Amino acid sequence: MTTGKEAKRTMTERYEKLIHIFGEKYVNSDIESPFDFITIANKGLNPHVILNFRNHFDISRDSMARFLNVSSPTIYRWIRTNKKLERNNSIQLFELAELFLFGAEVFESNENFFKWLDLPNTALGGLQPKELLELPGGISKVKDLLGRIEYGVYS
Repeated sequence: MTTGKEAKRTMTERYEKLIHIFGEKYVNSDIESPFDFITIANKGLNPHVILNFRNHFDISRDSMARFLNVSSPTIYRWIRTNKKLERNNSIQLFELAELFLFGAEVFESNENFFKWLDLPNTALGGLQPKELLELPGGISKVKDLLGRIEYGVYS
């Protein structure tokens, strides 16, 4: 079981990775808590963070569109016109990145985490975890489940 100091260090490392994934030139603020997501999102994120996110996690444009609850052409248009992301899309992207980093830590690789996302889970009523990612509150439900798995609670 991790101590409070270890958990804080792990979160700090995760936030540093998140900034690196999105691109330091696009996220030019420190992130110390999920509340910083809101502050940054209020300014609007550069749409190129979507490309960086997709490339890092090897996610298709269609999957990315589903995760953000928009169409693939919309993502293409945002990037082509360099339109800043709206607050809710920015926050959704931050939360997805944090979840994916956490999942990779729990399952010790991106590959294992993404396999788990595709498996029906009884703790989620038989749904695949990835089915919840686009729904309001879905990311937090999946994150809670990962936390239970991390601490060895049957899930």
